[in-house]
Parts: sequence; structure tokens; C-alpha cells
Amino acid sequence: MSQSDRGLRRLAAGTLLVAFQGTTAPDWVLRELEAGLGGVTLFGFNVADPAQLSDLTTALKAAGEPVISLDEEGGDVTRLAYHVGSPYPGNAALGAVDDVELTHRVYQAIGSELAACGVNLDMAPDADVNTADDNPVIGTRSFGNDTALVARHTVAAVRGLQSVNVAACVKHFPGHGATRVDSHLAVPVVDVSLDVLRERELVPFQAAIKAGAKSVMTAHVAVPVITGDQPATLSAAALTELLRGELGYRGVVITDALDMHAITKSVGLAGGAVRTLAAGSDLLCLGPVPSYDDVRQIIAEIVAAVGDGRLPLSRLEEAAAHVAELRAWFGSGTAADVEEGIGLDAARRAVSVTGATNPLRDPLVIEIDTPPTIAVGDVPWGLDLPTAETVRLKPADADPDTLLRRADGRSLVVVVKDAHRYTDSRDLVTALVSARPDATVIEMGLPIWRPDSAAYIATYGAARANAQAAVELLTA
Repeated sequence: MSQSDRGLRRLAAGTLLVAFQGTTAPDWVLRELEAGLGGVTLFGFNVADPAQLSDLTTALKAAGEPVISLDEEGGDVTRLAYHVGSPYPGNAALGAVDDVELTHRVYQAIGSELAACGVNLDMAPDADVNTADDNPVIGTRSFGNDTALVARHTVAAVRGLQSVNVAACVKHFPGHGATRVDSHLAVPVVDVSLDVLRERELVPFQAAIKAGAKSVMTAHVAVPVITGDQPATLSAAALTELLRGELGYRGVVITDALDMHAITKSVGLAGGAVRTLAAGSDLLCLGPVPSYDDVRQIIAEIVAAVGDGRLPLSRLEEAAAHVAELRAWFGSGTAADVEEGIGLDAARRAVSVTGATNPLRDPLVIEIDTPPTIAVGDVPWGLDLPTAETVRLKPADADPDTLLRRADGRSLVVVVKDAHRYTDSRDLVTALVSARPDATVIEMGLPIWRPDSAAYIATYGAARANAQAAVELLTA
């Protein structure tokens, strides 16, 4: 391979954020970092504990200058606490409190934990305005459905993370909040006018750009008025004309995971990589599915696309320059100490109760299972009520009469997560509380639906901190 060919391959590899299985870096990742690989995206299966994560990031940094990223939103989406649940409430809880200083402090604490472990880019905050109640992928990840509220808390989150030298990645541009399809599975459509887009979806991104957000993540969402039927990730009209041009963004553009079906089932992994680079992306998050063979094929396809004119060399060089500026910023600051207890304090301020709860007597807790989304993964959720008997079940497997007999003479607590999205969950709750109006229902998703009777506790999220705040209300 000639020197110019090696230089081109290095530029191509420099656009990729790869993933791998396990808690140590494979040899191929370390070799590719030495050859210019852009960095990595870590997932829950890469993280055992802070000491292990620090060892992993140290090994990665010894091999190159990687962007080390993960999704640490607090709330339901956590990688640091994937196996136990996050000690921080997510955006919906912070939006419910509506104290921007609190949001800043929570994200500063999250950033401090990441920095201490060697992570330099957090794929957060979620800046989507969640206007679709039945949105299957955003929900409690959003600060809310009010544009101005989402904008001011997005700014607070960006500043909180970046105050401790962890780059924020504001997502999902140009907006995923009005969708009813999960882009992990298909291409969602936000079919609104430009005026609506500018007045609603784009406002938090504009605010984040003004606040100095170091990176923005693309959405695999089609906005017909801008992108036609293709997702924004592949659209120059969205990324170059709108984001770079109209909004004046000068930072790093990062794709959402390219192994999502919105990309792989339409243009394919390697084809999607070329097209999103041509559209204006700088770093490509590949997601957890692609293998090393896939990575090599993607690099080869990018190199080939430069050769046959599908991808200008100047576009690759521009992407490299954007990432170089980000790396220079990484080295410009210092981390701060984590603010102990801020997550639980925030969760306590968010939790609300309607109606009167009764003193607990030999409680039976019925947790109605909810399928995990791909973005969240299989993070544990539910109550930790030591004095209770807890039953976790799927609505289809539940017999209300049997459960009511089991709860006879005892306190009954029913725990749900996004009941508004699941008819069978609502039917089961209704059957239980109709017979037991003295029961307490705890909603650990968005509090959009509630039964006609029973005390009702809303936590605005299912993180460990949210659960503890709910238990404190129950046992007070």
C-alpha cells in the first residue's frame, strides 16, 4: 500500500466509532486505533465497574487518540449502571421539576463520573420535544413536550457535561419526538411543515448550538419537507444545508447507530456509511452489531467511494478537521468531583402523589412487566421494598382474581411503566384497583394514563433513584 493509500485509509478509519464485545479491548481495536481509528462506542456489556472501565479506557488511549463515547442519559438509558439501574433520574423527571440549575448539577455529576473513568464524549442529552404520547423510543428520555422547557434544560445539560470536559452530543437531529416508529426497526416519519419544525423540533438544537455543544447526533428520521423519504442521517439537506447552513453549527456531527434497521434495511451498512459522510457527518457510530470484517468492509467502501467520486476527499478531510478540534478540546480542561446524592435529591423533587397512600401492611407488590426498548436495553427496574412480597408478571399471564385473593388483607401496590402504551397493562390495573380502591399505583414511565381510583405515584422514570424516591413516599 502506497503512502497516499495509507493516508486515505487512515482518513476513512478516522470517521468510525466502533463497538466490541467484552470488558477488555480486542487486539483488532488497538491495532486500528494505531492506524487512525476514530474511536469507540461503549455499551452496557463493556462495563463491569468504574475500575474496569478506567482500565479499558487507559488501554484504548495508549493505542491512539480515541473518542470514547457512550450513552449516559441518566434515567432509563445508562451504561455506567446498566446492571443495577442509574442513580440519576432521567430527563422527564428533571423536566417535571423544571429547575435548570438542578439539571446542570445532575449532568455535571454524570460528566464527572464519566471523566473519572476516561470517557470523553457522552451521547446526551436528548433534546427531542416528545409531542407523541405513544412515542416508542423517546418517552421519559425527553425533558417534556414543551419546546421552551426542553430548550432550557438541554442548554443546562450541555453546560453541565462540558463544565467537566466531557463533550455533549445533543440528539436526535432534527427531532425524534413526534415519531410513532422506533428507528431501530424502521424509518419513522415526521411529516410537518418547515414552520412547525422551526418552531418546535429545531428550537432546542438551536439553543444547544448557541451554548457551545461539541457534537450533535443525527436521527434516522425522515422529514419529508427536508429529506424526502430518506432519513436525516443520509440527507445533505438536513445535515449540510439545515444544520451547518441555516443553524450555523461548526462542531462534530455524529450519526446514530448505523446498524439500526432504518439504515441497514434501506441502503446497507457500508452504503449508509458513504452516504452519511457525503451528507455531512463526521463520526459514524456503528453500533454493537458490526464485526471487524464489517468494519474493514466499511473502510474499504469509503476508500472506494473517494476513488470513484461518490465521496469527495475534501469531505473526509473536513470531517478529520472537525474531530481534531474536538480532540484538542478534550485536552483543555480538568474534571471535578462528583456531587454525592444529587441524583436521589432530584428524583425526590420529581416524584408526585395523587390521593392518599395508606400505611403498609404485609404489602404485595405486583410489577407489570414492560418490554424493554433497544435504546434502553435490559436495565433492571422496579421497586426495592424489603418488607414486601414482589411478583413480576406479564399482563397476559395474570389472573386478576388470583392476584386479588393473594392480596386479601394486605396492602396492594401495582407498578407499571408507560401504561398508556399497553392496553393489556391498563386492563389489568383497572381490574385490580376496581376491586381494591385502597391500592396504590406507581407509574414509572410517563404519567399519561391513570386509573379512576387508587392513590397514584408518578416517578417520571424507572431509574434506581426514581424507585427509591417512590419507596420513600410509600413508607413515610
